[in-house]
Amino acid sequence: MKRVLKDLYGAGILFFYYAKWFIVIGLPIYYFYLGIKRNIILDILWVWCIILIIKDFIYKFILKKSYCDSGNCSTKKEK
Repeated sequence: MKRVLKDLYGAGILFFYYAKWFIVIGLPIYYFYLGIKRNIILDILWVWCIILIIKDFIYKFILKKSYCDSGNCSTKKEK
């Protein structure tokens, strides 16, 4: 059960990392230009992606932190 939860968590991270901009830009296009009916699940997903984008901007530009601050990234050279 623990492994399944870890796999779902990892899949969720990858999904939102790559799909959040497509969802934020594409969903209004579907609604307003293509005439697709409103769907509450897609609206919640759109709001969640907006929150993730705001979090990324705050984390990077306001707090000026990197996800690699802990020294665990493989791109840093060892001394």
